[in-house]
Amino acid sequence: MSESLLNTPDVKDLLTKVAGLTNSVGNPRLKNIVHRVMSDLFRTIEDFDVQPDEFWSAVSYLTAVGQANEGGLLVPGLGIETFLDLRMDQAELKAGIEGGTPRTIEGPLYIAGAPLSKHDARLDDGSEQGEVLFMDGQVRDMDGKPVAGAIVDVWHANTLGGYSFFDPSQSKFNLRRRIETDAEGRYTFRSLLPSGYACPPDGQTQKLLTQLGRHGNRPAHIHFFVSAPNYRKLTTQINIDGDAYLHDDFAFATRDGLIPEVRRSTDPAAIHARGLNAPFAEITFDFVMHPETAAAPNAVVTRAHAEAA
Repeated sequence: MSESLLNTPDVKDLLTKVAGLTNSVGNPRLKNIVHRVMSDLFRTIEDFDVQPDEFWSAVSYLTAVGQANEGGLLVPGLGIETFLDLRMDQAELKAGIEGGTPRTIEGPLYIAGAPLSKHDARLDDGSEQGEVLFMDGQVRDMDGKPVAGAIVDVWHANTLGGYSFFDPSQSKFNLRRRIETDAEGRYTFRSLLPSGYACPPDGQTQKLLTQLGRHGNRPAHIHFFVSAPNYRKLTTQINIDGDAYLHDDFAFATRDGLIPEVRRSTDPAAIHARGLNAPFAEITFDFVMHPETAAAPNAVVTRAHAEAA
């Protein structure tokens, strides 16, 4: 068997120069990361006998992903975002942080600056018909005490799986709100029960998933950021129980503890009391937050988001 090119002086020298390890300027951490990434890529090319046309096809694919603005969709689809969460879980355990509400992926569709409501909000703009959802709960600390003034930032899809700002048919900040908890740490909101969604069928993410024999569907879910002074920011989402893709999420975001019961109310008196003329759904979900600690990595993830127009 011929010697691996990676073990030859020429390739070792090439990788050292590529990563800038022969000079004393630049970012040392980045240099070491680039050296590892390029070494692993070279080894992959060698081990799988990747041909030039295959390599340039991959480059074209990554270019197309960027042009389609699907990087934030491809990352969870490849399990990378979930892996980052698992690493954060591991780091928190080492820092003595256990329990509380599980984190899970943010996803690519957050928009900052949603309207702020005190204690209670209506998320939908009333233009769409669907199953009305009333959701409530409490934000507490690890000792069970309420966290007053916490901000529950919530966003989700409509009944067709579309998100405002990304779906031009929806009004600005439809199905997006920030809710400040009351003195007992409670929040409530009215909305419509969301639908799951699928990757664009002709998009770049689905193009790769198809080659992997995978679908691009997500179960119905509702996203949350929960934050409060002196507490670790929580990034999470709940899944709607009963969805066909509940445990087959292409983004790998379903976690135990994030599948609350969906209660359906068909009682005429309850329907009338809510000012409705049809059955509705209810979900109760409490968020349990950890105090901030210098021993654990930063829970606030800095990443680019789409901006509200």
